[in-house]
Amino acid sequence: MSWGDETTVFDVVINHEEQYSIWPSYKPIPEGWRAVGKQGPKADCLAYIDEVWTDMRPLSLRRAMAAREAEQAAGAAPAAS
Repeated sequence: MSWGDETTVFDVVINHEEQYSIWPSYKPIPEGWRAVGKQGPKADCLAYIDEVWTDMRPLSLRRAMAAREAEQAAGAAPAAS
């Protein structure tokens, strides 16, 4: 079994920043990553990631940008009369 072997089964894994990857199921998943429940051949796992990982920005960046947008929106709101 190896990364290039067509018979290798992979797990789709995700980290705390909601970034996806694949990991061979015969190896322990590295610290900081967890399985999402999708397992299969490499091509199937990569297709799954392509389908579900629609925003490549790390979670921390998405949150920071959302907070900045909320602050800007609050600052641009008209004052109450």
